[in-house]
Amino acid sequence: MMMMMEWKWYLWFIRMAVMLLVLERCSWCTTDACLEHERIALLHLKPFFNYGNQLQSWVEVKGSDCCKWKRVECNTTTRRLIQLSLNSTKWEDNMEYVMDNRNLNAWYLNASMFLPFEELKRLYLSGNVIGGSLENEGFGKLSSTLSNLEILNLSEDYLNDSILLSLSELSSLRYLDLSINKFEGSSHLRGFQSLSRLNNLETLDLSGNSLKNTILFHMRNISSLKTLRLSANQLKGRLDHIHGLNNLTNLKYLDLSWNNIESISNQGFQLLSRLNNLETLDLSRNSFKNSILFHMRNLSSLKTLRLSGNQLKGRLDHIQGLNNLTNLKYLDLSWNDIESISNKDGTQWRLTNLEELDLSGNLFRNNTISFPQGLSSLKSLTLYNNHLQGSLDTTGLSNLTNLKKLDLSGNQIESFQTFKDGGRKLELTHLEELNLDGNLFNTSVFASLNKLSNLKSLSIRFNQLKGSIDMKDLEAFIKLRELDMSYNELRDFVIHQELNVSSNVEELYLDHSTLNTNILQGIGVLSSLKTLSLYDCGLIGPLPNHGWCDLRNLEVLDVRWNALEGMLPHCFSNLTALRELDISGNHFQIPLSFAPFANLSNLKALLSNENKMVTEPSFYTSIPKFQLEVISLPKCITSQQLSCKLPTFLYYQYDLRYVDLSHNNFSGTVPTWLLENNTKLEDLILKGNSFTGPLTLPSAPNSKVSLIDISQNKLQGQIPTNVCSHFPHLSHLFLSKNAFEGDIPPCLSGMKDLSILDLSNNQLSGRVPEELITKNSLTILRLSNNNLSGHVLPVILNANGLSKLYLDGNNFSGEMANVDVSISEFPTSLREINLGNNKFYGNLPRWMGNVSFLERLALSQNGFEGSIPMEFCNLNRLEFLDLSENNLFGSIPSCFNTLNIKHVHLHGSRLSGPLPIAFYNISSLVTLDLRGNNLTGSIPKWIGTLSSLSVLLLKDNHFHGEVPVQLCKLDSLNIIDLSQNMFSGIIPSCLGNLTLSTETNKILTDSKISPRLTGDGLVKTLGALGNYYYPEGYLEEVIEFTTKSGFLSYEGNILTYMTGIDLSCNNLTGHIPPELGNLSEIYSLNLSHNKLTGVIPSSFAKLHQIESLDLSYNNLSGEIPNQLVELNSLEVFSVAYNNLSGSIPEPKAQFGTFIENSYEGNLFLCGAILHKSCSKTDSPSTISTLSEYKGEDGLIGTYDFCVSFLVSYVVVLLTIFVVLYINQYWRRVWFSLIGKCITTCRYSNVGNFLTYHIFKQ
Repeated sequence: MMMMMEWKWYLWFIRMAVMLLVLERCSWCTTDACLEHERIALLHLKPFFNYGNQLQSWVEVKGSDCCKWKRVECNTTTRRLIQLSLNSTKWEDNMEYVMDNRNLNAWYLNASMFLPFEELKRLYLSGNVIGGSLENEGFGKLSSTLSNLEILNLSEDYLNDSILLSLSELSSLRYLDLSINKFEGSSHLRGFQSLSRLNNLETLDLSGNSLKNTILFHMRNISSLKTLRLSANQLKGRLDHIHGLNNLTNLKYLDLSWNNIESISNQGFQLLSRLNNLETLDLSRNSFKNSILFHMRNLSSLKTLRLSGNQLKGRLDHIQGLNNLTNLKYLDLSWNDIESISNKDGTQWRLTNLEELDLSGNLFRNNTISFPQGLSSLKSLTLYNNHLQGSLDTTGLSNLTNLKKLDLSGNQIESFQTFKDGGRKLELTHLEELNLDGNLFNTSVFASLNKLSNLKSLSIRFNQLKGSIDMKDLEAFIKLRELDMSYNELRDFVIHQELNVSSNVEELYLDHSTLNTNILQGIGVLSSLKTLSLYDCGLIGPLPNHGWCDLRNLEVLDVRWNALEGMLPHCFSNLTALRELDISGNHFQIPLSFAPFANLSNLKALLSNENKMVTEPSFYTSIPKFQLEVISLPKCITSQQLSCKLPTFLYYQYDLRYVDLSHNNFSGTVPTWLLENNTKLEDLILKGNSFTGPLTLPSAPNSKVSLIDISQNKLQGQIPTNVCSHFPHLSHLFLSKNAFEGDIPPCLSGMKDLSILDLSNNQLSGRVPEELITKNSLTILRLSNNNLSGHVLPVILNANGLSKLYLDGNNFSGEMANVDVSISEFPTSLREINLGNNKFYGNLPRWMGNVSFLERLALSQNGFEGSIPMEFCNLNRLEFLDLSENNLFGSIPSCFNTLNIKHVHLHGSRLSGPLPIAFYNISSLVTLDLRGNNLTGSIPKWIGTLSSLSVLLLKDNHFHGEVPVQLCKLDSLNIIDLSQNMFSGIIPSCLGNLTLSTETNKILTDSKISPRLTGDGLVKTLGALGNYYYPEGYLEEVIEFTTKSGFLSYEGNILTYMTGIDLSCNNLTGHIPPELGNLSEIYSLNLSHNKLTGVIPSSFAKLHQIESLDLSYNNLSGEIPNQLVELNSLEVFSVAYNNLSGSIPEPKAQFGTFIENSYEGNLFLCGAILHKSCSKTDSPSTISTLSEYKGEDGLIGTYDFCVSFLVSYVVVLLTIFVVLYINQYWRRVWFSLIGKCITTCRYSNVGNFLTYHIFKQ
């Protein structure tokens, strides 16, 4: 019986346990995911807050746990939402963009959408340009339901005072951020006074609005406030409403910075003294005078006081006011004009608790640096950028016995006076960090600091350390850990075998020095060294095989961008602790097996850019001990004979995250085994190799890969359609400059993380999937130079996430003006569009003016016709416009001069009439390209108003008149092409005053971004040492210019340096101005095919940079100046078809490369190249004789001509007289002839006389 009872209890116990397990399991089922109605509410929010597909994890899949969605946080117990972070999810996450365009994008929020989230505690809605709430749908509706809401961030929106009443009903709020909005501080009850209802509010941020002084009065009833920020408003002058803060007895932090406040009354400060809890007061960047210090005396609770950037000047005579601040720990007086902190009456500072003092950017001099004993607790002193210079007496610092950090950088100190008071040295025994950057110290500085026995960090960059440093001078710094002597002229170290410092220094930086390679032989005594940076130090030759190899604790070695060469020594394998190694930019010979690194078992990052890989014996099969995370080997193979197979050691790597093998001419198929072996690989860069065949993918998907670049190879076939499933989280895909064909894989449209897609310069055909252009995650789409076709115009109008779109060089067609825009929402994200070289036609679309954020637009080489629409003037952000090679006509809208446009290309567009006045006074204009049109008239004088103009191209038009002197006033002008017009007159001599300086604004600048790993370990390595960058834009400024006997295109950095003047094929006359010889920076000068006379100026010998000089087809005379042989950069030279004479220049230097056609068409030139010797019968003797009778123009003088003519005349008369005297027959004939002439002339004159009088009557 007892057994039966026991079994019953036992069975009952089992049943209960099972039931409990089931119930517990059910409990898990109900709480493991978020509530369904909250999930649905989030999906209702998604369309309003999904810019750039940032909410892509919010999927409409029933049962999906929204607590795991991005920007959502739930209570771990109830699984209800407690935080929603929707900041910067409505518009571009770009502060400048948002601020510039808030008025255009402001929208009204329906706050009721947040009602389902009953336990919400934190709501972030900043940066969404919210202009307010819908009527009767304001934040007040949340007050009863969201009783737990404590934090609300509405900063960087477009809110004004009208929203305050609604916000005042959220009584649970503890933190409210309304910064950077449009609040003005209205006085009505619906304004800031209504916030007094927020009894729990502790932090209120109103920075960056337009609030006036009265806002302080409106704050009086928010008594719970602990933090109040009012920086960057419009508070100014005297604050008479400061008493409004009296009731804020809990206030701890008050920020009034970045206003224009001049004073606070004494009474006002007395009232502030009631704020017994005020610990931080920020008054920086205002207009306070010295007296402010006196008024501070009653704020005894202050711990932090900031007064930087005010108008404190000279001697601080109100120290007593500060001395009352006995609790002060941090004082910032930087960026004023303070000269001394001592008082006239001798009052000393008694801030015994002050720990940090910032006096940067003031006017302290050597004799005013004196700190009293009253600052005995000071731990940090900053004197950056003062007027300290020469030899500094440091006795004034001796009272700062607890100082740990001293910053004297940015002065002109040469040395320290260390012997005072009977030869006692300065002893800052607690000093740990000393910054002497940017001074004039030499190597003797170390001896003057040898009492700083606790120093841990010493930085002395940008000084005048020269020659050698005796390491014994550092022996006193027994605790030194970090030593930075970069940017000096150090050559060597004198290193001794026994040094105390050797056991302590862990980080040594000698970047940008002029080191002797022998320094590496003795540096091994620094046995504790963990980081050694010798970047760009002038090291040359092979690495020594001893010394530096003894650094067995070394973890980071940087010797990039030197001139080191040869094989790495065998002792390299001793550096077993090495984690990061960068030997880029040298001339090392690296074996393909990477055997020198094989034993470095801790190596994680290896960067060897632009060295040389070499072959080795085939029997070498060692497996490396390291497992790299980062490998960067671009531009390493330089020998075409070298086997172009990948280094074998890569086959044994299984932990790679970043691989860059670009520009190495590797061949074979794409190494998919790299992806298969390294499941954590994120970035694979194989750009610029010779991989062939179809693109094959690894056998298994890899969800970690975010960037693949296989551009500039020889891949063929179609892009695999399963590329999306294999790399589901791919964000950057570059396949340009291959031979891919077929369609664009439709699956690319569904890749939720894809941000940049570049398929340009292939042979792709078919249509572009519409979803690819409209997908929200894609920011850059580049499909240039393929065989794609179809109509893409309506789709572009719905490209709400796309920022840069490049469809140029395809077969797209359609009439843009006929697109129905009534059903389209113009994309606000588009910044750059290139539709050039397609088959679009019709009028230019007026609706383009509604794409209001457009910055760059290229529509060249299409079939557009008609005039440029007025609506283009609405593109107030437009900086680049290219409408070249279309069939445009008419004038350019005059409203163009309201734009801030920089680059205009309208060449070959059939424009007619005078130079458009639409460009008048556009001070931002850098490039004006109007070549190949039918423009007429002269260049107007207003051309001088284009103050930023750098490139002026007016070639091949019908301009006439003189070259205007106003061009000489354009300081930035450095490329001028006025060729093939009808200009006449002289060349302005003032053109010689142009500086032709390098102009970086000639090119389109785009930031370049380096890849980043998701892990924490090697982000710094990639950011600082990485070689691979991808641009954020692909539209380039291209300038076409005739030079070197050809028509060349200039872009990128080359365009930055290009300078030239082309005045050829006109009707210019007169002399060549000698002043043109002052254009020492010019690369090309073409004055050919004109009617220029005179001589070639000898001043042209000063054109040291010139590469092309063409003076052919003119009427120049005289000799070619022999000084021109000094032009060592000259590649093309022509003086053909002129009237030059004499010997051609000596055939040396560049003139030894010019052939006969450079001089042809000059009958009186002689020289060996012309197969015409300069003999006495012709030149040079004849010519030299003639030259004696020639002036500057090469013509016979007037006096000489008259004398020779008179002599010839007399000789002819005497000859006639002698002949007639001797021969009677000829004499009779002569006189008979004279008689007939006289008779004829008489009758002719009489007839003319009678006729004249008859007609006169």
